[in-house]
Amino acid sequence: MRRLLLVMVVIGTVLNLNTACAARGGVPIPEVEKKSRICMTLYTVNDGVLKMTAQCYPLKDGENRTAILEVQVGDNWKKAAETRITEDEYGNKAKDKTWTAHFRVEKWDMTRDWTYRVVALDGAAVYEGVVRKDPVDKDEIVIVAFTGNSIHAGHGGDISRSDLLENIKKLNPDLLFFSGDQVYDHSHHLGAWLRFGRDFGEVTRSIPTITIPDDHDVGQANLWGASGKKSHTGAGHDGGYFMPANYVKAVEKAQTWHLPDPHDPTPIQQDIGVYYTDLTLGRIDMAVIEDRKFKSGPSGLVPKQGPRPDHIRNPDYDPASVDVKGAVLLGDRQLKFLNTWSQDWQGADMKAVLSQTIFCGGAHIHGGIKGRLHADMDSNGWPQTGRNKVLAEIRRCFAVHIAGDQHLGTIFHHGIDDWEDAGYSFCVPSIANLYLRWWKPEKPGENVQPGMPEYTGRHLDGFGNRVTCWAAANPSAGRNGGGKLTTRAAGFGVVRFNKKSREITFECWPRNVDVTESGTRQYPGWPKTIKQADNYARKAAAYLPTLEIKGQVNPVIQVVDESNNEVVYTIRINGTSYRPKVFRQGLYTVKVGEGDGLNTLKSVKSIGAKETRTIEVSLK
Repeated sequence: MRRLLLVMVVIGTVLNLNTACAARGGVPIPEVEKKSRICMTLYTVNDGVLKMTAQCYPLKDGENRTAILEVQVGDNWKKAAETRITEDEYGNKAKDKTWTAHFRVEKWDMTRDWTYRVVALDGAAVYEGVVRKDPVDKDEIVIVAFTGNSIHAGHGGDISRSDLLENIKKLNPDLLFFSGDQVYDHSHHLGAWLRFGRDFGEVTRSIPTITIPDDHDVGQANLWGASGKKSHTGAGHDGGYFMPANYVKAVEKAQTWHLPDPHDPTPIQQDIGVYYTDLTLGRIDMAVIEDRKFKSGPSGLVPKQGPRPDHIRNPDYDPASVDVKGAVLLGDRQLKFLNTWSQDWQGADMKAVLSQTIFCGGAHIHGGIKGRLHADMDSNGWPQTGRNKVLAEIRRCFAVHIAGDQHLGTIFHHGIDDWEDAGYSFCVPSIANLYLRWWKPEKPGENVQPGMPEYTGRHLDGFGNRVTCWAAANPSAGRNGGGKLTTRAAGFGVVRFNKKSREITFECWPRNVDVTESGTRQYPGWPKTIKQADNYARKAAAYLPTLEIKGQVNPVIQVVDESNNEVVYTIRINGTSYRPKVFRQGLYTVKVGEGDGLNTLKSVKSIGAKETRTIEVSLK
């Protein structure tokens, strides 16, 4: 009888929860005890500044709104910061509020681990974690990357994330990166975000984490932010944001406040903020960019080529016809930021760019195995001129690109004017896949390497961009991709930066495997290791004399074309000898070192590939 009563109570609780969910919409927000009102924390530390967000469950009237961050010093707890839990309104029908506590601490000691706790509700709620030291002494820095955190039960998404958590613990990464679509509920971010916290808070509390919102997070099917204008459709193709500006700002406060301060905090239209910035961790410098926020909407801007303004079905169309004047991708602000960032190597050995999606059309089949789409303007293959500008800035510092969104794990080597003359991108697979995509070109690739599938090699994407495919984690060709996470090509990515060898390794793992077990296989094509220099693999037209450096190891070298004063590239070399390549014959300024130890060589004349000449450079 007692067991029956217990079952009835449980069923009643579930029904009440579901009823509440139906009443307010979205993922239900459970009632939790005071001691559990802090759901998760997210933090980064950059240049001696700790920024942390504590996401709370809704507080009740009369409950204390003060939150305190404390650190453990010996056997005692010391207050590091105090703040008020926010109650900014989302502006949705459920009248959700943000319920976030934001802590900023300057002069943070990055040389040691710090055990911390967030205390709220007059001490009733306590949430502990560890702020890790900056891993500058490690030879290898590891990022575990995710995208597409759908919990749709119809394709296995609404299941435990325990396999992901266990693998994160075994990999023990230095950084977690969630590239977007952490939330798929288009009007009730709070409930779904709290669910994200319940799923991943166990690891984010003690591992630095970057989360950036994508289209579904801010309540749209697709997003072309158009510098913040108002969109009139949830499809988003007219450009701008469909949900109220308060909703967008609340989402960004929850997901991005803990990132390092924005490079330029000037808001866009509707007073929506920006978060593009950079984070240096373990001597890996990562630019975090917003490749949706400034992008133009295609509707009314380009000739319609299919049933939707953003879909091109006609394979015989002229790609140049959609690369129209006025079409924006990153926008001038972010391009300027990337140009400045690419030249700044303080405290960095290697560089990477993190964003929502990759700079090409990375799929041919959309939705189902028969859903061939020639080109998708939601991808960053469009606009082509904007795409090429971004890749040109990224390659100036030999940066690799890590992203998600496409629901499909891929590795591409990008080309601008020639094959492979820019950098590599790694698009990680979705945590769970509802809307499937396949990389399935109709013709075999050119220059396919021995033993590689026909879909690899050199291709033009639907916008005429040069891409060389090295791997694609395609779903099953069965009906709707099958019913399992693995047949639907769900999983996650790992990126390893080896600072000694200056190599980058991409890994792509399925769901529900143990990455430490011998015999556990990654998706076909992974792992793949590239050299840092491969991210500017443009063929040399000439060279500068070999630089033999004395006084410093691994100095920064910058090459400037004196014909136009353009920075060709900047890199921290590995060792004390470097032969700079250049892309036209002429005179160059070469800057070696940094700060007070900078040595500038003027009017260095280029030489042929077979010529040998050496310049000795002394540094302080």
